[in-house]
Amino acid sequence: MKTTSQQPGEVATVSNAAEATGGINAGNFIDSAIDEQLFRFNSDDTPLMNLMLRAKRVKVDSPVVDHYMIDEPADSVVVTENFRGMGATQGTIILDAKDRNIPRPYTTLLAKGVSGYSPDGLSKTPGRDLMLFVVGHDNVTNNPVVKAVNGRRNSADDLESVIPDIPAGTRLVILANSLYETQKEVDPDLIVPRPTQVFLQKRGMNQVVSDYFESQKKRIPFSKAIVAEQAIANFKVRGNRTLWAGRAGKFKMNVDRMGMQYVYTTEGLRWQFKRELQHSGRWTVEQIIALAKMFFTGEDVPKSALLLAGKNLLEQIQCIDYSRHPEIQITSMVNDMGWTVTNFHTVFGDIQIKREPTLDRLGWSNSGALIGENRLVHYVYSAEQSFSDRVEGEEATRNGILCWDALALKGSCHIWIDGEGESAAGSDGVTYLMWNSSEAPGDNAAASVFYLLSDCPGIDARAKAGQIWERVKSADGEDSSWQQINLR
Repeated sequence: MKTTSQQPGEVATVSNAAEATGGINAGNFIDSAIDEQLFRFNSDDTPLMNLMLRAKRVKVDSPVVDHYMIDEPADSVVVTENFRGMGATQGTIILDAKDRNIPRPYTTLLAKGVSGYSPDGLSKTPGRDLMLFVVGHDNVTNNPVVKAVNGRRNSADDLESVIPDIPAGTRLVILANSLYETQKEVDPDLIVPRPTQVFLQKRGMNQVVSDYFESQKKRIPFSKAIVAEQAIANFKVRGNRTLWAGRAGKFKMNVDRMGMQYVYTTEGLRWQFKRELQHSGRWTVEQIIALAKMFFTGEDVPKSALLLAGKNLLEQIQCIDYSRHPEIQITSMVNDMGWTVTNFHTVFGDIQIKREPTLDRLGWSNSGALIGENRLVHYVYSAEQSFSDRVEGEEATRNGILCWDALALKGSCHIWIDGEGESAAGSDGVTYLMWNSSEAPGDNAAASVFYLLSDCPGIDARAKAGQIWERVKSADGEDSSWQQINLR
């Protein structure tokens, strides 16, 4: 029998306990009007689970879900090999394999950092970028074939211009298409999201109360309530750890009298991040501002930023010397979630900082997760249900809760801050390192993508503070070169 009580079991065995604890029986795990009550229950110990309860809820009909993390198409692609014009009016631009089909025929591309030419094609126009026109795709490599719109001309009367050299690492911003005068048909935009499989994990909580213990309720009226409250707290805390650090799995078990059955385990948020920031040493105001810039100015722009931090990371941020930055505002506030947070105001946006005790228990005290709280999805396979059964052969009653769900990140704004020195072994995303030196990073650096906090001529004469540069290995892996990239 299902009940609407947050406490496991039927009214006859649970409602008295709920009343004794001040009425925590205001609902179950699913109904939005009830989630608010559960959210207030031990909310400081399980922030991530409470975020899940407030996230967009999606009912699914399978424990395996195709999850589309990125909704928005890319705004640019990057040239991966040097293009030599050599006087040609048409040529093939080499892109990464995953990007080759994005620029469709008749699309125009702006080559950032490559100077175009004046209308007569005889002189360069520094600061006015070269624009390319996609003619089609190479039949062998499928890379786009382009013409130059404002390239060099041998004579002002030439109908076509020559494509100048385009270095590797040049970002090609995707502009609108341009059709000829009678054209009405054009290729549809190639928007093919790449799904990842999310496993929904079935979690349960049992509480067994003997008839004898039940009979003592007049002498110790709050004991049952305390046991029930502790059971709920334990259920939430362990579930919160799973939401952070669980690993995706699917395997079979042979169950007595029930045959072979599947068990699913869900992937924790720690392993879902597509951007990781490796950090060591003391934090500075400049690094926090750079972090806000990375979060709010990428391809996916969230409305708000919530940093769930381990205790050491939280301490380091609180101990930053703000004396040289009187314009920085650090305030304590109660946010929309009902939490008391430290609000760090930057020109890019506000970062709300809250301690997440679970990260300490998992050994990630120096780390944290910068999350867009409106970019989470709560997948639910079966609604939470409570039950109450007599234990076979015993004078006792079993009360329990079952739920089958998963939490997934949406969008690419989220950043995992790794302060444990674990490298990027846990993620298949991009690993960043903040770099504050005029010398280029060595080959033993913990990342290959660097956010520059100061000008770095050791990387490139064009490498300026605030830019992101990536070390790219050659095809044989024996050499590497530097190229500037856009925020991802």
